[in-house]
Amino acid sequence: MGQDQTKQQIEKGLHLYQSNQTEKALRVWMRVLEKSADPAGRFRVLGCLITAHAEMGRYKDMLKFAVVQIDTARELEDPDFLTESYLNLARSNEKLCEFQKTISYCKTCLNMQGTTVSMQLNGQVSLSMGNAFLGLSIFQKALECFEKALRYAHNNDDKMLECRVCCSLGNFYTQIKDYEKALFFPCKAAELVNDYGKGWSLKYRAMSQYHMAVAYRKLGRLADAMDCCEESMKIALQHGDRPLQALCLLCFADIHRSRRDVQTAFPRYDSSMSIMTEIGNRLGLIQVLLGVTKCWMIQKELDKALESIEKAQELAEGLGNKLGLLKLHCLCEKIYRTKEQQRELRDHVVKFHECVEEMELYCGMCGESIGEKNNQLQALPCSHFFHLKCLQTNGTRGCPNCRRLSVKPGYV
Repeated sequence: MGQDQTKQQIEKGLHLYQSNQTEKALRVWMRVLEKSADPAGRFRVLGCLITAHAEMGRYKDMLKFAVVQIDTARELEDPDFLTESYLNLARSNEKLCEFQKTISYCKTCLNMQGTTVSMQLNGQVSLSMGNAFLGLSIFQKALECFEKALRYAHNNDDKMLECRVCCSLGNFYTQIKDYEKALFFPCKAAELVNDYGKGWSLKYRAMSQYHMAVAYRKLGRLADAMDCCEESMKIALQHGDRPLQALCLLCFADIHRSRRDVQTAFPRYDSSMSIMTEIGNRLGLIQVLLGVTKCWMIQKELDKALESIEKAQELAEGLGNKLGLLKLHCLCEKIYRTKEQQRELRDHVVKFHECVEEMELYCGMCGESIGEKNNQLQALPCSHFFHLKCLQTNGTRGCPNCRRLSVKPGYV
């Protein structure tokens, strides 16, 4: 298959894919991969296969094609192709929750001296790296990466990238419990979709609606949360987007749990867990198990709650997800206090505070914890964040956290 025929078949696959005929599109692209003698065409078709498998939640296949794409890029000896293939390798590992590998591949991308084209990919690289740091609960570095990605988006007038970054920032602020910002950023993403997204994939609308639903639930606006989640789920079902379906089912379950309707929540947690297990979203599984634990606690089934905690703890330790571990220690603390088991209670109190210290989840001005309850936060240019009220009250002549880090021990 020559260059022109390769191009023609790739376009045919794209047309099928955009018409929701995914399996037919995959067959066309696989045929191109087997028969084409054009390395640049093979590179492009591998990109199509990587994107399609990502959206279907077939992350192991996504990774497999990303590895083949790197070999093709090396064959082409083109720095732009190589940067793009390393980004796809990073994204595949991010989806499989291999966060240290993601960061490593992202750094490889950023160190490559390519042309203007690969420089434009740096925004996507920074976003992927930020998501990986967030998965590891390294909040300052995550925020630094997201802000860098946002600057790239603004400088290149890349509205799609800006939309994706806004969704990640919504997730970031949900985790550290500034729910106003957790809602503001996905609302901004939804605005971008309305203003610029006429020719975009519907996944951008679905993604912003899902993150809005999460924030609305956290704010106690359960009817709004349900509306947004239903819209997101409708698009996810239409497009066979398994990863988003799993997240929506988790959000539905959390909404029902917030209404104390445990019987309706449980089957939705089960369905979400089934898809998350199938696609390999271990970070999502931790969230499902946290929800299931809270349901058992509502029903005062404390031993069953501890069983769910044990499974979640194994996942969180395996991923290095420190925030997940902190939440689990907090739940154990409540359970063992109810059971009046003092030794176990003390153990989890100590571990909880160790997690807080390790993640630096406290305000460098007042010393109180961050992420314990809904609080307005403000980041400084260094990406350290503080209670907004502390910054307004005390002002700042530089960052107190950075000052502490730069103090070197003197000689006595």
